[in-house]
Parts: sequence; C-alpha cells; structure tokens
Amino acid sequence: MVAGTPLGELIGTHASLEANDVVVISQKIVSKAEGRTRALSEVEVDAEATALAQALDKNPAVVQLALQESRRVIRADHGVLICETNDGWICANAGIDSSNVPGENTVTLLPLDSDASARRIRAELRGATGYSPAVIVADSFGRPWRIGQSEVAIGCAGLHPADDWRGKTDREDNELTATLVAVADQIAAAADLSRHKAAGVPVAILRGLSRLIVEEDGPGAATLQRPVAEDLFR
Repeated sequence: MVAGTPLGELIGTHASLEANDVVVISQKIVSKAEGRTRALSEVEVDAEATALAQALDKNPAVVQLALQESRRVIRADHGVLICETNDGWICANAGIDSSNVPGENTVTLLPLDSDASARRIRAELRGATGYSPAVIVADSFGRPWRIGQSEVAIGCAGLHPADDWRGKTDREDNELTATLVAVADQIAAAADLSRHKAAGVPVAILRGLSRLIVEEDGPGAATLQRPVAEDLFR
C-alpha cells in the first residue's frame, strides 16, 4: 500500500457494493494509505521516553512515538503503557503496532483523525460507484476486566455510532434509562469474524443494516468516547 492511495476508489473498483452496505476497513490499511508509518531506527528518543521504556521493558522508540501521539499517559506499569491518543482514544501504546507492516522495525500510527478518514473514503466510494455506503475504520483494542482484544470503531461515516434506546420501553413496557447500544463497535467486531490476522483481508462488507445508515456522514465514532467527567476508572 503506497501512501496517497485513494482507498475509496480502490475498494469501489474491486468490490460489488450496494447502497445500504457498511464497508468496514482495517485501521492498518488506512494508516498506510495516509503515510502513517514510521521506521523505528529513525526515531530520536529523549530522556523521558528512555526512562519509561526501561521501567516497562519496552522498545524506547515505540515509547517515544507513543508519547508523541498522546495527550496523556493513563497507566504505565506491569509492562503496559496505556495512553489517551491525540484523537481521544485510550489504548495500549497509543495504537502503535508492528503486525502486518512490511519492513523490519517499522510500525504504523493511528490515523490523525479517523472520522475524517471515514468521511473521505465514503466520498471516494460515492465518486467511484455512485453509492454512499456507510464506512467504519476499525482497530483492535484490549478491554478492561476482559481477556483478549475486540475490534472497535475508531472512525465512521454514514451511520450513527450509537443506537439510543433511553426513554423507550422494552417488551415488558419498562422504560429504558441506560441502554445506548454501540452499534459501530458491534459492526466492527462482526466484520472481524470474516478474517484473521494472516488473511490479508483489510476490508469487509456487511449487509442488512439499512436501518442504521443515514445520508449525512453523522457525528463520527469520536462520540463514543466517554467524557472525562463521566469516567469512573481514570
């Protein structure tokens, strides 16, 4: 994948899309297309990153990049570095990853603005196909209190990322007061079931979700980020 590749045009050329599809795209290929790759050998490491890397037994260059890509460090112990990225996501190593990246000691960074990436790809798909499917940029995140990783949406366009049932009633006519379904995350996780890490399949298309798709791009996946004032665990 060459930096500058118009992903929407590429996907539109090779996929048979329908109007109400949801196109789920791996963060890794979005980052590559946006030139968000770094050679660790070229990273200048400062004293803060060196000390933190020694304490965590991590690669100093990875720690340096993580600090540069973060608003703040949320947790750094037991060999784990949890950061809040400049785009607002809380994840290990600020989302820096070396899996499925060609070249020795090369990593990808998260897109600068994954919602903007999703909107741009959707516009490219519209130009290439005449359709405006919803677009989700998905990445693997760990989860507090649960083993393993799951795909979540870090960018989306063309659907509302949360389905709000608050104020509605359940089948027993009880009012729902807290039910806010993170449908963008559910779609991202469902799409990941169609591939595995070594499959080389960066895009999945889901159908049957027309009730969730909207003509406008919508508020984006950033609206799934819990406000600090409501976060009980920081």
